[in-house]
Amino acid sequence: MATISLCMIVRDEEAVLARCLESVAPLVDEMIIVDTGSSDQTPQIARSYAGRVYHFAWIDDFAAARNYAFSLAGCEFCMWLDADDVISPQDLEQLLEFKPQLEQADTVMLRYDTAFDDQDRPTFSYWRERIVRRGAQALWQGAVHEVIAPFGRIVYLPAAVRHRKEKAADPQRNLRIFRRLLEQGRQLSPREQFYFGRELYYNGRYQEAISELRRFLDEGRGWLENNIEACRFIAYCYYHLDQEQAALLSLLESLSYDAPRAEVCCELGRHFFDRQRYREAVFWYQAALGCRLEERSGGFISPDCYGYLPAIQLSVCYYRLGETALAAEYNERAGAYKPESPAYLQNRSFFAALPPQS
Repeated sequence: MATISLCMIVRDEEAVLARCLESVAPLVDEMIIVDTGSSDQTPQIARSYAGRVYHFAWIDDFAAARNYAFSLAGCEFCMWLDADDVISPQDLEQLLEFKPQLEQADTVMLRYDTAFDDQDRPTFSYWRERIVRRGAQALWQGAVHEVIAPFGRIVYLPAAVRHRKEKAADPQRNLRIFRRLLEQGRQLSPREQFYFGRELYYNGRYQEAISELRRFLDEGRGWLENNIEACRFIAYCYYHLDQEQAALLSLLESLSYDAPRAEVCCELGRHFFDRQRYREAVFWYQAALGCRLEERSGGFISPDCYGYLPAIQLSVCYYRLGETALAAEYNERAGAYKPESPAYLQNRSFFAALPPQS
């Protein structure tokens, strides 16, 4: 049977590291844990599971640190996790069942669930290369938002890794890394351009973010899903700058790249909903319901946009348009997706209390 080295880089993760390692321990054959400068009990916790902890001087380069961890692996395959990641017992069982077949793959893609609703269902997910065959092709690239380009025989599994963050990261860390690269004369790749623009947005540098993301789009070298996301982030910037028409045009621009994504349709629906233009909002929420969820597109996915969210919003739109029967119907459709949703249950009670329509 193929063997797996768990390769991790950690720093000041005493609150979550044991939880992560406990969740993955039955799957892996060795643990390579590289500490990048902890000042808490992280190394001691890591040592209790891995037996030994390696050290890497932090140089503001995530790929360099991860490549060092991979270089220490002795197994046929390398798997990576962050300290605040967890594998559920159900997902672990699926991975254990697949492990005897691992030799048939070079890259194993797992869903990465990073946000959840009050019923612990994922509300934001995307695919990541999670287990890769050790060798020259298993190379991390990118000082920040690092990635391994999937290679060879690629297998998608239904299991997921759950990101359970317990503390906020330094919000300016990634932006500082990008700034340093640019100061050193680094030419950013298209992918790095996209993420640089996104970091500018997260740090409230809206005009700069627009300029960077616009340059990314105009150069025409970006990945399809990043192009669509760039249009959305440009729109978010314009909303913050109170330039509503420019925001709308940016969302519409995303439709020029590919068939509409439900996430974009819901953004367009919200644009009109917030301006009490309910007929236009209905059009876009209906369009969202008609979108097919392409789980393996590689893009960022908000599952609620493909069912629950447009349905519950259509209920509100139709009620405000005076079409109560349709409003109640779409509320029931929303309930089919999330029967325990407080919004659905409240709407249901509201509609049940209304006098019958003649």
